[in-house]
Amino acid sequence: MAAPIRIMAQFKNASYLQSSTTFLLFFASWGIWWSFFQIWLTDSDQGLGLNGAQVGTVYSVNSVATLTLMLFYGTLQDKLDTKRTLVATAAVVMTLIGPFAIWVYRPLLESSFMLGVTLGAVVLSAGFLASAGLFEVLSERLSRRYGYEYGQARMWGSFGYAVVALFAGFLFTVDPELNFWLGSVFGLACLLVILLWRPPAGGREAGSVAEAVQMTPSLREMIGVFRMPHLWLLVVFVFLSWTFYGVFDGQMFPEFYTLLFETPAQGQQVYGVLNSAQVFLEAAMMGLVPLIMRKLGVRTTLMLGILVMFLRILGCAVFEDPYVISFVKMFHAPEVALCVLPILRYFTLHFNPALSATLYLVGFQISGQIGSVILSPILGSLRDAIGYQPTFYVIAGVVFVAGIYGLLVLKRDDQDVQGEPFLRDRDRRAREAEEAPART
Repeated sequence: MAAPIRIMAQFKNASYLQSSTTFLLFFASWGIWWSFFQIWLTDSDQGLGLNGAQVGTVYSVNSVATLTLMLFYGTLQDKLDTKRTLVATAAVVMTLIGPFAIWVYRPLLESSFMLGVTLGAVVLSAGFLASAGLFEVLSERLSRRYGYEYGQARMWGSFGYAVVALFAGFLFTVDPELNFWLGSVFGLACLLVILLWRPPAGGREAGSVAEAVQMTPSLREMIGVFRMPHLWLLVVFVFLSWTFYGVFDGQMFPEFYTLLFETPAQGQQVYGVLNSAQVFLEAAMMGLVPLIMRKLGVRTTLMLGILVMFLRILGCAVFEDPYVISFVKMFHAPEVALCVLPILRYFTLHFNPALSATLYLVGFQISGQIGSVILSPILGSLRDAIGYQPTFYVIAGVVFVAGIYGLLVLKRDDQDVQGEPFLRDRDRRAREAEEAPART
C-alpha cells in the first residue's frame, strides 16, 4: 500500500500537477501526428509515397537540426535554471504544426524535396524533437526542487500520447490533415498552461532558490562537459543502443507492421489502437520504474531496459504473424521507461546535477541524434536492399553488443558519486536502523 499512497500524495503538490499537465499536452500534440509520420511519408494513397532512402534523408536531416537545437536548449536551460522561457517558445511552434505541415511542409516535399526537408527539420525539431528532452530535464529539475517524483509526472506524457494514439489511426484513414490540426490544438493548450499556470510558492521551493542561484553553472563548466571521458563512453553506449532502436522503431516498424495486414488501411487502424494500448502501458511503467529502481538500483534497471530492447527487435526479426508482432510491440512500453528514467538519474548521480540539462541532452539525446544522422540513410538503404526483417537482425545484433559494452563501462550506483547519491530501499532501511539508536 505504501507505493500507491506515495503516488496519490503527489496530487497535493501544485508543481507536480503543472508539470504533469504540461507533459500530457506536449505528448498529445506530438503523438497525434508523429505516431503516423513515417506512414504519412511512405503511404502512396494518404501520404507522400517516399521510398526508404528518401525517408532516411528526412530523418537524417531532422536529426542534424535536432542535435543542434538540443545543444542550444541544454546549455541555455542550465543558465535559466527552472524558468520556462524555452518551453514556452517550443509550445508556440507546436501551435503552428497544423498550418505548417499542410500548407508549407507537404507542398515543399512534393515540389522541392531538399528545401522541404531542411525547413521541416528546423520546425519539427524546435517544436518537438529537440524540445522533448528540454521538457524532461526541466521537469526533473523541478521535481528535485519541489519534492515530487519525476517519473510519476513523466508518465502523464505517455498517457497523453496513448489517448491521442487511440484515435490517430482512424483520423489518418479519414484525412491525415486532421492529425496535424489536432496537434496545433493541443500545442495551444500546452502554451496556455505554461504561460498562465504558476504553482504557488511553498514547500521546498523557498529554501531552494538560493541554492539554485549558487548552483547555476558557468560557461566554463558547460564547455567542460565535453572534456569528461566517461560522458563519451556513455555516448558510445547510447549510439549502439538507443540510436539503433530509434531508427528501428520510428523509421521502419510502422510500415513493417501495417504491411502484415490485408490492406494498408486496416493495418493503420490496428496500429493506432495497438500503439495507444502500448503507450497506456508505458504510462503505467513510468510510474512503476522509480519503484523498480529503488529495488534494483539505477545501473541494473538500465541494463534491464537494454535487454527488453534487444528482445523487442529480435522478436520482430524472427516472427511474421501480426498477433505475435503485436505482442512483441508491447515490449516498447517497459523498454522506454527502463531506459529513459535510469539514464537521467545516472547523470544526476555520477555528474554535477546543476549540469543535468546539458549532460542529458548531450550524453543521451544529442548523441542519439548524431547517430540517427549517420544511421538513417544507411539503414534506410539497407532496408530497400534486403528487406525489413534481415535489417532487424542487424540492429538486434548491434544492441546485443551494446548490452555487453554497458556491463563493462557503466558505473555502479555507489561508485564515483559526484552528484546526488541514490539509495535503494534496503539502503534506506539500513540507514534508518543505524540512526534509530541515536534518536532514542
